[in-house]
Amino acid sequence: MSVFFSRFFFAALFAVLPTSFAQVRAEVWPEKPVKILVPYPPGGACDAVGRLFAEKLSERLRQPVVVENRPGAGTAIGAEFLAKSAPDGYTLAVTPTGQLTILPHVVKALHFDPFKSFTPISQLAYTSVVIAASPDFPAKTLQEAVHAAKANPGEVSYSSSGSATIIHLAGEYFANTAGVSFLHVPYKGSAPAVAALLGGEVNLAFDTLTILHPQIKAGKVKGLAIAAPARSPLLPDLPTVSELGYPGFEVPSWFGLIAPAGLPDEITQRLNREVAAILQNGEVRKKLSALGLTIWPSTPEQLGQRIRDDYEKYGRVARQANLAFD
Repeated sequence: MSVFFSRFFFAALFAVLPTSFAQVRAEVWPEKPVKILVPYPPGGACDAVGRLFAEKLSERLRQPVVVENRPGAGTAIGAEFLAKSAPDGYTLAVTPTGQLTILPHVVKALHFDPFKSFTPISQLAYTSVVIAASPDFPAKTLQEAVHAAKANPGEVSYSSSGSATIIHLAGEYFANTAGVSFLHVPYKGSAPAVAALLGGEVNLAFDTLTILHPQIKAGKVKGLAIAAPARSPLLPDLPTVSELGYPGFEVPSWFGLIAPAGLPDEITQRLNREVAAILQNGEVRKKLSALGLTIWPSTPEQLGQRIRDDYEKYGRVARQANLAFD
């Protein structure tokens, strides 16, 4: 064997080895517990979705699948942790609407790229944003809340699950649409944001149907409107924002499953198939429906396109609202 041929042979061999090794690892995956990151504290819609899918995915993969909450910085902490994780299928994440579509527009220093740092796997479910009022706030309707905000610019407050989230953007989007100015009060998740509404610390709250419908149904807060194309069966008496004079005002809040960039395609496709099967499970559909969530299966490519489309859409809203954070 000539020196030239030997060098060529071994160079070709080592060039193939990494790919072959990755394929072998993908074939035997999973060999150990899988972790699903949730970028919010326990108690919100994102956490509920993450825990339901972790339970069912564990049954299908025959390995423990655990949820790890990594809240903070408007979901940036969770995204940055995922971006730095190994693309081996053992660290996944539930991504909420705003994490990859709003945050990059309003936060200057992020240590991830919404398109290059992650592997889309599947859409999971979606719900709609609801507007509710504190029991102590005089307004009983959306129109009355708008009148109060016009009479007192910047004084009518609303809570959100965090800055640069879809909930925050929904508040700013509605303020722009209605021609008013609200005082935004961000919290570290939906649970403290709703607690602030219940305690009268804020006048209004924008949050998901999942979070607010139990409080509205129990009469603890006043439901004003839902930002959806139609009324929800969970709250049939709650009008849509469009019905109340703001046609086309809809804010869906969706959740998807992602992994670090470079996840082997075999694992991506396996997870996509498992998610599709879970979403067809009658028990899962019933639980999601009870939470005000609609199943939303997709291909990895469709989730990737959704991220790109909403990145453009919400980027325009963020610029109109002059949202920017350090």
